[in-house]
Amino acid sequence: MIYADSLFALNMAIDYFLLLCSARVAGAELRRRRFLLAAALGGLYAVGCVLPGMGFLSSGAVKLAAAALMAVAAYGGETHLLRCFVVFLGVSAAFGGAVFAFSLISGTAVSGPFYVPVSPRVLVISFAVCYAAVSLVFRRLGRRAEREVVPLTVSLAGREARLRALRDTGNALSDPASGRPVAVAEAAALAPLFPPGGPAPLPLDDPAGLCQALSALPGFAGRVTLVPYSSLGSPHGMLAAIRPDSVLSDSGERLSVLIAVAPGSLGGDGGYNAIL
Repeated sequence: MIYADSLFALNMAIDYFLLLCSARVAGAELRRRRFLLAAALGGLYAVGCVLPGMGFLSSGAVKLAAAALMAVAAYGGETHLLRCFVVFLGVSAAFGGAVFAFSLISGTAVSGPFYVPVSPRVLVISFAVCYAAVSLVFRRLGRRAEREVVPLTVSLAGREARLRALRDTGNALSDPASGRPVAVAEAAALAPLFPPGGPAPLPLDDPAGLCQALSALPGFAGRVTLVPYSSLGSPHGMLAAIRPDSVLSDSGERLSVLIAVAPGSLGGDGGYNAIL
């Protein structure tokens, strides 16, 4: 026999911890009161599924809609709401699989999709396993997402160069004179901007000489400057930077940036040739 109050309490507790684990994995704000509200919705849904004549609530479409409603109640207002929802689905699926596996190992029968008469020990182990597994998967995906590569088109004096720029949130390089942010690109990637018969080879190791050589090119006069930068290996370095006519992303966004010429490879392994 299934008691509605026990079913509600069990599912609410499970849903709360699933929502909490999902928020931690997705890096969402921990709004515990909203998690309790969303978990209560999950508990009511579980009770509704076992009521006479309410079998349609167990269909896949309704389950997905219920999960979406819980996600909105818990994570509504988050910048990456869809990511939170996907993580919640992943954590829930992992938890369900873990409970089933450990219930078989422990010899505990699993009756139905909403009532799982297993010991607290099985539940705790299942939570730990699914949290560790899903954290590993989504954090790796998150690190890949953070390495966003943006295609850029740089135009100057009627010529264009196509760049693949790594969007680096830690790049604080800017031009002290204009205050404009500065992207950094490999010299080879900027070669299409140079007119035929341009400077070769470029004095990449001499920022002042590079600035002078670029300024002598047709269309570059008044568009080249020196930008100071600091890094672990060079606390007081300088870079030659170009002020192009325009910098456009593939989405059509116009970026107001200078393009500094990197003295060497940016180490993109072919994935990117500029840092934004």
